[in-house]
Amino acid sequence: MPVMMRRDLAPALITATTRTATVSLVGPRQSGKSTLCRALFPGHPYRTLDAPDHRAFAARDPLEFLGQFPDGAVIAEVQRVPDLLAHLPGVGGSDSAPGRWILTSSRALAGPVRGGQAVAGRIDALHLLPLAWSEVTHLRPRPRTLEEAMFSGGYPAIFAGDLDPSRWLRFHVADYIEREVRSISNVGDLASFQRFVEACAARSARLLNYSALAADCGISQPTAKAWVGILESSFLTFRLPAFRGDIGRRLVRAPKLYFHDTGLLCWLVGIRDPERLRSHRLRRSIFETWVVSEIVKQRANRGDPPGPRLSFYRDRHGAEVALVIEQPEGPVLVDVSAAATPSPTLFQRAERVRRHFGGRPAPNVAVVYAGEGFRSRGPGGRLIPWWRVPSVAASRAAP
Repeated sequence: MPVMMRRDLAPALITATTRTATVSLVGPRQSGKSTLCRALFPGHPYRTLDAPDHRAFAARDPLEFLGQFPDGAVIAEVQRVPDLLAHLPGVGGSDSAPGRWILTSSRALAGPVRGGQAVAGRIDALHLLPLAWSEVTHLRPRPRTLEEAMFSGGYPAIFAGDLDPSRWLRFHVADYIEREVRSISNVGDLASFQRFVEACAARSARLLNYSALAADCGISQPTAKAWVGILESSFLTFRLPAFRGDIGRRLVRAPKLYFHDTGLLCWLVGIRDPERLRSHRLRRSIFETWVVSEIVKQRANRGDPPGPRLSFYRDRHGAEVALVIEQPEGPVLVDVSAAATPSPTLFQRAERVRRHFGGRPAPNVAVVYAGEGFRSRGPGGRLIPWWRVPSVAASRAAP
């Protein structure tokens, strides 16, 4: 039985198996999905459809394959045989005990249709992303500086084996492109696809411009859109939408592109040593990616349903903040500063945006900066050092 690291999602996953017959755990390859499921549910038989013999059996005769497990099972990498979903006994129905089927997938499950209803829409789906900072802090050894934290990222294998992140990620990217990309889409030129991934990495935390991305990579705009979709469906990247509130401002409409893991991001842009991050031209973008992805991970680890919505704010006059968290109590503005020294000037961008919300309840403000010192309140809101980022992400109320 594999040794499980502490995962913040575990309570939500256990709860999900008490209320529905089929639970899916989706996330990028090597994020620890199978390890977590096997550790939490040792009484379930385990099969992975990455194994050619199991995959062939499930594809040839899905009913007979599932019939091996009268009390259910953990079935890993179920995206390899998507038709299997349509044959799961008791999916979404009352004729199956809760927690019977635990599925993992390295891609978002679209699912086939049975009886006019998408099967995947009747499965309780949770997301397991690479390790969040709140999980990394329980490991020994662990990163001690912001640069080490961003460079190491959060793939569990790196910490479990105390491995060099660059070496492990080199093989991980090659495996992803050779195995996952080939199975997702008919990408003819894998070398061009890898160059495209590297170009996306250089644009993390920036507005997503398909035309510019396509031109830089020598591909068509439709191809660029399709390839961004591949990265998103396999949980390497996500798009953060622009804020759409009615505040009487001309707001940008394009989303921003982010990577879920800054270790992978660093490798893709050629950073092979954490010290290079101190002066690298992409330092601020990588730090913003780290902060925003941490908040996304924390929300996923709580098993939160969609909403309150996350977005970013930018208007046509250059006013912007990295993140808007829409809460019942009112919006929370979260900005990011790569400065390491506390200063009232760190609140200037967020204060400018806060004034645009007019007669609404004044948004609360939190600024995450690259320094070490913690100040519960600054002149314009909370000033939070990088290592306290879970205090922004974990609270359901406004900071």
